[in-house]
Amino acid sequence: MMDDATHRMVSHKLKSAAEIAALIGRRPRARKVIMCHGTFDVVHPGHVRHLLYAKSKGDILIASLTADAHILKANFRPFVPQELRAFNLAALEAVDYVMIDPKPTPIDNIRLIEPDIFAKGYEYTAAGLHPRTAEEKQAVEAYGGELIFTPGDIVFSSSHIIETSPPSIATEKLLTLLYAEHLDFDSLRGVLDRFHDLRVHVIGDTIVDTYTRCAVIGGGTKTPTMSVRFEEKQDFVGGAGIVAKHLASAGTRVTFSTVLGDDSTAEFVKQDLGATNIDFHAIVDPNRPTTNKDVIVAAGHHLLKVDRVDNRPISERILRTLADRVASVEADIVVFTDFRHGIFNRETIPHLVKAIPKTAFRVADSQVASRWGNILEFQGFDLITPNEREARFALGDQDSVVRPLGTELYRQAHCRTLLLKLGPRGLMAFRGEPKSDEDVRSFFAVDSFADNVVDAVGSGDALLAYAAPAMYLTGNAVVAAVLGSLSAAVACEHQGNVPTEPNDILDKIDRLERQAQYR
Repeated sequence: MMDDATHRMVSHKLKSAAEIAALIGRRPRARKVIMCHGTFDVVHPGHVRHLLYAKSKGDILIASLTADAHILKANFRPFVPQELRAFNLAALEAVDYVMIDPKPTPIDNIRLIEPDIFAKGYEYTAAGLHPRTAEEKQAVEAYGGELIFTPGDIVFSSSHIIETSPPSIATEKLLTLLYAEHLDFDSLRGVLDRFHDLRVHVIGDTIVDTYTRCAVIGGGTKTPTMSVRFEEKQDFVGGAGIVAKHLASAGTRVTFSTVLGDDSTAEFVKQDLGATNIDFHAIVDPNRPTTNKDVIVAAGHHLLKVDRVDNRPISERILRTLADRVASVEADIVVFTDFRHGIFNRETIPHLVKAIPKTAFRVADSQVASRWGNILEFQGFDLITPNEREARFALGDQDSVVRPLGTELYRQAHCRTLLLKLGPRGLMAFRGEPKSDEDVRSFFAVDSFADNVVDAVGSGDALLAYAAPAMYLTGNAVVAAVLGSLSAAVACEHQGNVPTEPNDILDKIDRLERQAQYR
């Protein structure tokens, strides 16, 4: 957490446009006011030179920031959230005031503040006057102000820095987010302690993930065939089964309903889950195999995956049985985890959704690796957790950058909270449709906390298992997103589906707190 002493060092500079206008007064003024406006996503020497030159032309320097909601120039941007960008600029001695502009352009604030000089970077003159710059020039000159361009002798690009060598600021982003929500590390620890005795009903396809490890012998001389020698095989319960195991490890009381085949793979699942405290209910379908995905691994590389699967929809008899289970199990939280291997499809989803008890907290997760599922088929849920690929499929949108993509998915899903998984980039959370330009709290980003990624497969299951109870208990998307991200990070650091323990997450929290306090 940013300590109070550090916050006091810069907080007096952070103002709204109206506050700044009142402080500096109307023109003409005894002291000359200069205003700069930009994204300042990663503050680099070019920015510093720009600000210093601007300050040299007057007495009071105002730095205006584009709000997160209006940064659309690249995917996963801004890299640095607006509160942290504001603190970065406020820490510079040359800067007198910093404001976050909730509007897409600075025109309104130029007219409100009426700076004597509005300073732009020299790069804005490279190809003639851009139409937006021309509009700013017109606004400034309308009251007698002046537009100047700062020297371009030091040229850097925030975008280039972010894309080629992004700085590691996950901890700083987390601190800013927690501070804005009046939370701290103890808040996260306290929520974990409350997971016990929550009743969670998980419904979904069970998958057995197999890792067949081999040693490379060589390639065939007559055909392009790789030859490997078998060394060992290891099976893990995956799919909805590992979601149930994660939740049980987290301390919740789990009921798990699924469909299995009548085979040895099903016997492995029963034996594995039988060793847990999960209330396990499997409907046996002798006409389909238990889903098994066998990854052939050699020298640490995945060479091939062999699936034993039947993706046909479940029968009407099994659907009725499963819907009866959903309706009859008393649960605080109901989790539909969709892998599109028979249980969930456009025909079955309405029946299963209708069966959810009215008082239950409804969660839907789309984890479709090799098939397509549509997260928008789960309408009106309390929490949904698709990844970017699934979001793009649901919306038929290959082009939008992530923030408007997530906003549109949130709108069409009519959900209360959306956690959009972005792989190594972490996640972006959406918890409200923006009502106005000033509504900047409707979304936020959380970076990945993984230190050493060993196997990222299944990290989304771990995220879901800790985010859902946290969201149910607190109603706070920040708490849910952070705890879910920490659980995903722990899962990434193990080979195979290993349930995440609360102590693993507490260890992560402890390390983050030590980093934040420079210990």
